[in-house]
Amino acid sequence: MSSLPNCARGEAVMQADGRPLKLCLTLGALARLEAAFSVETLPDLEARLRNLSGQDILVVISALLSGESLSPSDLAQCRIDPEEAVRAIAQAFERAGA
Repeated sequence: MSSLPNCARGEAVMQADGRPLKLCLTLGALARLEAAFSVETLPDLEARLRNLSGQDILVVISALLSGESLSPSDLAQCRIDPEEAVRAIAQAFERAGA
């Protein structure tokens, strides 16, 4: 997998254990986030995303993964820079126009 994000597709890249992970906000990712956070509407999801814990960040990364399937538990075992992770999540939402 190329470590360069396809910005036109809305991708962002972060490192986990030194390997690139691509994040992309898709309709499927939104549905996974709604289910994970037990919300039913996009405004409710937006409000929920304003106050994330470390575990929540792992849930968001897992939902946004493009081309890989890693659970929040899998991600918890990886070396991930929190600042880089939050930046990549924000980029994925921004690039999707959210």
